Amino acid sequence: MIPRYCLPEMAAIWTEEAKLERWILVEVLATEAWAALGVVPPEAAAAIRLNSAASPEEVREREKITDHDVAAFVDVVQGHVGEPAGKWVHYGLTSTDVVDTAQCMALTQSCDVLIRAATALIDVLKRRAIEFAMTPVIGRTHGVHAEPTTFGAKLALWGLAVARDRDRLQVTRKAVAVGKLSGAVGTYSNIDPAIEAHVCAALGLTPVPGTQVVARDRHAQYLYTCA
Repeated sequence: MIPRYCLPEMAAIWTEEAKLERWILVEVLATEAWAALGVVPPEAAAAIRLNSAASPEEVREREKITDHDVAAFVDVVQGHVGEPAGKWVHYGLTSTDVVDTAQCMALTQSCDVLIRAATALIDVLKRRAIEFAMTPVIGRTHGVHAEPTTFGAKLALWGLAVARDRDRLQVTRKAVAVGKLSGAVGTYSNIDPAIEAHVCAALGLTPVPGTQVVARDRHAQYLYTCA
């Protein structure tokens, strides 16, 4: 994001560091779910939670070798965890299980920021609309002065529009608050659906069917709502 155009609360969600933290969280939760099923040794899952780390610099440097961002990330995390526990990092997952689920988490967090901001604006507009309910101003039509109205009415109409925007954001939040850990091309051929259920529940997301990716109409809806 362009720093000068972005408020700190939103910018913090979209840093490279925050992205990798979300990727690590998905990986950690997945290995813990495998451990609950008796596939991953519990001590390995504990080591992965304790020792997982990856910096943007480390991943960029490793990507020069792998030519793949997630493969580089996994290598770096495995290096921090060490053997034998490290070999269980990313077990049963395809890249977009991690990337798309983490990205939907970020979109959901961003929606929460926007919803809070819209709610605060609505509260101010309502208060000021009441304050100026009887303050006369000239109305406009066809780009010229028209009949009198009140400044309060203008603020109230703006507040109603923002409230509709907030409604759209809340619907969009539901659309993007989803996750997918169903393996290559979404068939669950090498991953138990219980893994997806565990990870999504821990992240506050709803599991959804997918192909290799979470369907992009959700992302389009998010962008349209922002616009």
